[in-house]
Amino acid sequence: MKSVIRIFLGLIIASSLSSCGYNSMVEKREAVNSAWGDVESAYQRRADLIQNLVNTVKGAADFEKSTLVEVIEARSKATSIQLKADDLTQENLDKFQQAQEDLKGTLSRLLVTVEKYPDLKATQNFLELQAQLEGTENRINTARNRFNSAVQDYNAYIAKFPQLFIAKLFGFNEKAYFKAAAGAEKAPEVKF
Repeated sequence: MKSVIRIFLGLIIASSLSSCGYNSMVEKREAVNSAWGDVESAYQRRADLIQNLVNTVKGAADFEKSTLVEVIEARSKATSIQLKADDLTQENLDKFQQAQEDLKGTLSRLLVTVEKYPDLKATQNFLELQAQLEGTENRINTARNRFNSAVQDYNAYIAKFPQLFIAKLFGFNEKAYFKAAAGAEKAPEVKF
């Protein structure tokens, strides 16, 4: 008789968890994790392309080595920060984003410096890499937007009644959004 009561209570608890949105929370959390994977993939693509770009630029014998060193160091720093989907706090996301912004800044300086070297600028390898980097920046933006949409859907869902009780009970915590970097509202100044 006790085992029948336990089974009955277990079924009631299982159905109440399902009806209170537990399964939906899991699906939404996994959507956030998947979107984060897309963001990481886009940033990794950029890091890989930058290495190829640096190697191409190194071929120009009189190219300014300090600029290349800055790009290599920024790339190393950006790829060393590993952020898991479970650690998407605003503080961790800010650190990740700052490293990526530093890399983007040094890459911009590299591309501006390249303008002084018409022979380098005209090589097919350089032109292809530059086009791929531009496409990758668009992919990064798209991945970040999709990530923010998934985070918004997840955060809104776990904050609604009655899911908020189940969310707290099972450790479904709010995820952080990507935000524009400080100073992003100002257009970059390009000088030759």
